[in-house]
Amino acid sequence: MVIMDQFLLYFSLTVAILALILSYYACSRLGTFIKSTQDMDWDSIANITGDLATLKKTIQTLNNRINGMHSPKVMEQELLAQMLQNQQKQKVTNNVRNIGG
Repeated sequence: MVIMDQFLLYFSLTVAILALILSYYACSRLGTFIKSTQDMDWDSIANITGDLATLKKTIQTLNNRINGMHSPKVMEQELLAQMLQNQQKQKVTNNVRNIGG
């Protein structure tokens, strides 16, 4: 019983100290962020937003191209088109009759 009480005491003390260290770390990161963005104005934020939108659209276009290259649908469509062309050629050659004799 005494061992369990000591374990819980030291465990809770360790968790509390860890939480304190993590909160200091978060505060220091927040302070660094505030200092680095202190001289920003609304024009620069608008420019960054526009640049991000342009970059996002470029990445989406690139991903669509890459996905289209590896898509099995494209190969299936090409195969169906070739089969259709071959069937049309066979119909044309079957419709030709030899006249005469």
